[in-house]
Amino acid sequence: MTHPNALNADNSRRDFMAGTLALGAASIVAPYAFGAMGNGIRPSANGFINVALIGCGGRGGGAANDTLTGNPGVRLVALADINTTTSKSLRDELKKKFGDRVTATDADIFDGIDGYLKVLARTDVDLVILATAPGFRPQHITAAVAAKKHVFAEKPVCVDAAGYHICCAAHDAALAQGTAIATGTQYRRQGSFVDAIAKIREGMIGDVVGMTARYCSNGIWYRDRKPGMSDMEYQIYNWMHFIWLSGDQITEQAVHNIDCIHWVMGGPPTRAFASGSRWQRPEDSEMWDSFSIDYEWADGKVCSLQCRHWPNSTVDCNNVVYGSKGTATIRAFSDGSVIHDRSGKELWKTKGDIGAAYVAEHKALVASIAEGKPIVELRQTAESSLMAVMGREAAYSGTVTTWDFMTKESKLALFPSSIDLQGSAPTPFVRRPGEYKLT
Repeated sequence: MTHPNALNADNSRRDFMAGTLALGAASIVAPYAFGAMGNGIRPSANGFINVALIGCGGRGGGAANDTLTGNPGVRLVALADINTTTSKSLRDELKKKFGDRVTATDADIFDGIDGYLKVLARTDVDLVILATAPGFRPQHITAAVAAKKHVFAEKPVCVDAAGYHICCAAHDAALAQGTAIATGTQYRRQGSFVDAIAKIREGMIGDVVGMTARYCSNGIWYRDRKPGMSDMEYQIYNWMHFIWLSGDQITEQAVHNIDCIHWVMGGPPTRAFASGSRWQRPEDSEMWDSFSIDYEWADGKVCSLQCRHWPNSTVDCNNVVYGSKGTATIRAFSDGSVIHDRSGKELWKTKGDIGAAYVAEHKALVASIAEGKPIVELRQTAESSLMAVMGREAAYSGTVTTWDFMTKESKLALFPSSIDLQGSAPTPFVRRPGEYKLT
């Protein structure tokens, strides 16, 4: 997750070359002794797990760094990105840091829209990290599962209803064949979140009444078009600002808070009522500036989500759970969590460590592969991603949107039927309530 104050940040939730996490002696292990895997799926020879990275920007570089940092039995053997220069530069930086655990040569680096398929066709690749623009995620996950690869998929995993159904099918296929899918919802493995939600489950704040969640920041990066770029090249290059690629800020960023809502409430809501605004985006950006969503559950609980990019405004990316006996404040990044009773007395608190969480999600994935008990968590992240889409569509249209509609009736499919890097791209337009209709 990029820090919300970063107006021109790279497309990354972390600076992948910033520091090296200190690993305890228990974390430094020899290459793996693997448990039994289903359907003939085996990690590579010599006890190593061979990883390939698809999407070599800041987010992909961060994920590759995290898995190499946390898993000494992992090797990076291939990379794919539209921009070969980006891939080679990343490979070189990682090799300086991790030495012979980065084995990818120039011949192991693939470019073009179909570069991911060349990676997936390699029999020596065990695990793929998928970190391209989110619009590509369902297609890439499906292909990776079909190739019987283990998967780490960055969040969000879908930006429309069609992508949600694709991900649910891929989840079921991975379960059936015994391959793993972990996702970039690192707060699910951050102690300050895990422990706070455990305390809520234990009843420390009484019955949960409702919740607020915020991803309110000062801005996001924008990339000017370079001379000679086709429309498609430009949109992929400046992907945050086109809804078919990013899903807007609510899907691409606030999905972390929405996933926390999903976690606390035990599943998705029944409906969403929403509003939002747009007043200061670049002319060709499709993004809105703000969203305000009330998610409602059948038992009457309401969770309020706010996300925005407003310059010189108060930053707040925290989650607050309200109970009949107290309140739990679950703070983003490394700010920790605290629980108070109704009188304001502090009952419990703990520190946070987002750096450790980034590494922990990759350690959990690789451990599950090594133990022959593969994690498959795609469906829960697909549900959180669709909750974001549900709130976005309610705001865009100005109408109440239901979970039943999004999962059973919606035909929303934003991804183009074909992509030519030198060709045209979806025509940008700003969604306006009263004009925009749910599909």
